[in-house]
Amino acid sequence: MERRHAMERRLLTRTVDGVLRMSAQRVPDRIAVRYADRSWTYAELDAAVTTAAAVLRERYGLGERARVATYGHNSDAYLIAFLACSRADLIHVPVNHHLTGEDLSYILEQSGTSLVLTDPGLADRVPDGFARKALRDTDDSLLTALAEPDTYDTDRDAREYVQLLYTSGTTALPKGAMMTHRALVHEYASAIEALDLHEDDKPVHALPLYHSAQTHVFLLPYLAVGAENTIVDGPDPAVLLDLIEAGRADSLFAPPTVWIGLSQHPDFAARDLSGLRKAYYGASIMPVPVLERLRERLPGLRFYNCFGQSEIGPLATVLGPDEHEGRMDSCGRPVRFVEAKVVDEDGEDVPDGTPGEVVYRSPQLCDGYWGKPKETKEAFRHGWFRSGDLAVRDAEGYFTVVDRVKDVINSGGVLVASRQVEDVLYTHPGVAEAAVVGLPDERWIEAVTAVVVPRGEVTEAELLDHARERLAHFKAPKRVVLVDELPRNASGKILKRELRDRLAARSDQES
Repeated sequence: MERRHAMERRLLTRTVDGVLRMSAQRVPDRIAVRYADRSWTYAELDAAVTTAAAVLRERYGLGERARVATYGHNSDAYLIAFLACSRADLIHVPVNHHLTGEDLSYILEQSGTSLVLTDPGLADRVPDGFARKALRDTDDSLLTALAEPDTYDTDRDAREYVQLLYTSGTTALPKGAMMTHRALVHEYASAIEALDLHEDDKPVHALPLYHSAQTHVFLLPYLAVGAENTIVDGPDPAVLLDLIEAGRADSLFAPPTVWIGLSQHPDFAARDLSGLRKAYYGASIMPVPVLERLRERLPGLRFYNCFGQSEIGPLATVLGPDEHEGRMDSCGRPVRFVEAKVVDEDGEDVPDGTPGEVVYRSPQLCDGYWGKPKETKEAFRHGWFRSGDLAVRDAEGYFTVVDRVKDVINSGGVLVASRQVEDVLYTHPGVAEAAVVGLPDERWIEAVTAVVVPRGEVTEAELLDHARERLAHFKAPKRVVLVDELPRNASGKILKRELRDRLAARSDQES
């Protein structure tokens, strides 16, 4: 315990790239990262970051705090580019590699990006007018430049911005949360403690590195403790099962959609997955029936529920493996450096057991939204950050998220949490995935509408009967729409705003 506290004290004095430097000094010859057929020791990775920082500042001519976007798939080069921005006193802008056209232009323009580091295969998507350089795999790539070691370094202030973390845009246009070194390093310390991250773990990082959860809750904290990390291109169930069975991965973070995919994979029941010790889930709400199925198949696996949002680094609460019994729908209690409470519309505390909006106060929080003073003012009230999440806190301090405030459905004047309806639908064997939204309705104000990806043969009538038997009449769906897939971002969050727009357009066409 004393060793852990000593590491935490050293960690909190670091910048983001200083986290790597600390491990490189302590365990220089240990493998830090594996990707494809390449591997980097901690000393090699730290040296590569220094050289890449020199390339960005000296060769590419970027000034202090210039914005540098990375627009690429998972790779070791992607990680080095981020850490190099930190070391060179530049502001990193991770960009979803699925974005194109106006969506991509919006983030690049709104952030004031000076340079885009991109995979060669994505370079043609970058709008004209933006300087671009290859991230990997060509003669002009960042990795090629690393063959020329450099001793470049610069002093950084932990209060300076190191990254603009753009929100996922599930309910509105993305906003760039301004993250300082200090905020992210505090979040790393919170993650290490709350998620029991250790140097002997073998984590595999499968979610996109542009997403804050994979990078800031797992990859960077695991680099801080000196673990051996494996980066893969994406959450392919077959690849993940192979790594686990081969003993190369014993720790995995994934959103519920990926865990659902793993549990439904044809090999899931037959493979030897006993080497998987830690299972982390988050990014969206895990349906309780799905969690129960996973725990039944892998009874020795320790599950952690991670909850938060980009603006807080993004980890805010954790439900540990010894806390699941009797509260599997809870997202846990606040991590070390986070204060949280539940308030009403006026910002006043509500009694335990009463739904309200979760608000946070923490050194992990962003300073606001880049170039959006109005949205920043709306997000912070009396020193507390308004999360937009509707939750209930119990007497022991555990939080249970009911819904996003904007996703609560007004059914005939009564508020309905979409999550409760979704959990009921997941108990039907014919439901692979489900999302519930409210659609405008003359009678009900908003009609509870379920969108379901079926498993096998199932009808709308069957699902309606199933829900009506288990829910009050005003909570039961008025309609079930069967679809092949649900719209979601790369972190696994279902895009309910897009889903509502699609269904509304479909209703207009039918009428």
